[in-house]
Amino acid sequence: MLTATVAGSAAALVLTLAQVLWISPLILEAETYEEAAATPDQPEHPAWQPENGWPRTLATALANTALGLGYGLILTGLYALRPPVNAVQGLAWGLAGFAVFFASPGLGLPPELPGSAVAELSLRQHWWLGTALATAAGLGLLLLQTRPTLRAIGLLAFAIPHLYGAPHPAISGSVAPDALLTQFRLATLAANALFWLLLGGLSAAMFQRMIREETR
Repeated sequence: MLTATVAGSAAALVLTLAQVLWISPLILEAETYEEAAATPDQPEHPAWQPENGWPRTLATALANTALGLGYGLILTGLYALRPPVNAVQGLAWGLAGFAVFFASPGLGLPPELPGSAVAELSLRQHWWLGTALATAAGLGLLLLQTRPTLRAIGLLAFAIPHLYGAPHPAISGSVAPDALLTQFRLATLAANALFWLLLGGLSAAMFQRMIREETR
């Protein structure tokens, strides 16, 4: 729990800083396009959201901290079954987490800016969850097993969600310019990769340190 809390909080702090510096300005710019394209028949009382500035940053930081703690607990739980030898192996676990929770789902459902046409939320949630589980199973069979049959099953598990296809709206598009959307996706990719590498490296280093202290 201590390992997950410290590593998850540190990674969440870095992710929040990256979002404030790289991602939030792009989202705010996209919202100006969304507001300009709004039609008069839209609801007068939209869903609540934090105000721009410190309230929004604080809400983002709290959400990131919760994610960091949750993902940190997943990693340290895996370490209890397969302890990392050093922080480098922790980076490998971090890359695996990045693949499972961001990269693989993002192939079918890339991050979208405000004002983008998207499929129904429940359909996207179910596909994201299925893809994350299939990717985790596929990576486990590919990297932690030696039998060719199991590795082949791992490749199949990895490919099935993408062969099935992610849900998309009948008419796609975004009110924001394509260049802005590209910048947003690249910034989101970089921020999440940084988060996972830091989470994996820190958690593995702390886990090994605590094991050495208990051994002494």
